[in-house]
Amino acid sequence: MISSWKLVHNIRSSILRGTIRNASLNFVSFEETTTASSKNVMSSTEQSVNKKRRKKNTGNQLVKRPDHWRVVAFATAEEYDLCGLKDALMSQDLYIPSELTSNEVLHSSVSGAVHAVAKYQVTPENRHLYFFLEGAVVMWNCTQIECRSILDLIRPFEIRSYDSCIALAEMEKMSYTYVSSNKRSYIDDGVMYISNLDKSSEDISSDRYTLSNAMALTVKLGVLEAILECYIDDLEYITEDLKAGKPLRISQRGVLKKSGELFALRHSINLSTDLLDVPDFYWDREKLEVLYQTSCTYFSIAKRTKVLNEKLSHCFALVDLVSSHLSDRHHTRLEWMIIILIMVEVMFEILHAFRDYYALSEFSVEEKQ
Repeated sequence: MISSWKLVHNIRSSILRGTIRNASLNFVSFEETTTASSKNVMSSTEQSVNKKRRKKNTGNQLVKRPDHWRVVAFATAEEYDLCGLKDALMSQDLYIPSELTSNEVLHSSVSGAVHAVAKYQVTPENRHLYFFLEGAVVMWNCTQIECRSILDLIRPFEIRSYDSCIALAEMEKMSYTYVSSNKRSYIDDGVMYISNLDKSSEDISSDRYTLSNAMALTVKLGVLEAILECYIDDLEYITEDLKAGKPLRISQRGVLKKSGELFALRHSINLSTDLLDVPDFYWDREKLEVLYQTSCTYFSIAKRTKVLNEKLSHCFALVDLVSSHLSDRHHTRLEWMIIILIMVEVMFEILHAFRDYYALSEFSVEEKQ
């Protein structure tokens, strides 16, 4: 019975390895397919986003080289249900939930991220997945088929999913390699260089997680930038009406809705993510904190966040202006209604006065007679 179980296990492993090897042959087509599909699904609004905001291209045009592997990041939702996602990974039995800074099986509770390692290693470089609470996933050395399968896997655990077109357009693709150097791990020209000289597997895993954290942050920020640009496009007709002196084609309820969208976006930028501060994970890990900050500098996280908040401030100013204008117009209407009511009341009083006057005149005439 044990031998038959081993036979079934070996057949299953062989089939899986064959499938992944076949998918690896078409790995380069992942870049072409994703780029082509993103162009096809992009709406006119997203095209205007790309015209307005030049996103730093850090991997879309990289040529595949020996000993270089691909790393891909997506931001698909505002948040992930990490506990449910961890259980789904365990039930799928293809990826092993592991510690963030090692390949050891996860025994602690889930905090801000989930690290999963492929159970079946079919190439010298194994595959790693990092799922972040903020709704971003980073996939290391995964094929096209795997990436699509993983995105399908996490979909039920997304909380307030983003538009798929925006998520696809703002994906980040880079390559990584290992270098035997005394230098720390770093990013240069779209390539992640992970130093493995005199480093343990735990140190390498820690560097990989830190780079993933920065990469997840940049795709999250990219999605928020795209959402804001779409919002700005929605407000463009209002600015045109104000410029031309035309009546505004928006109601007070519509302005209130726009204000709510702005506050939700500002909350996502400044409170729900680590765009303004270093995560607590790095407070007692000085070397990793340096790598995290240099990676964020490479992706221009701080500058982009500052620009994003400035754009938000301008949008708030516009919405406040429109709200004040509509309120003044409403108050003016109320004032005119009150004036008209007063005029009607005065007219009635005049009519009553004339009626009383004529009644009194008729009474006087009758008395004289």
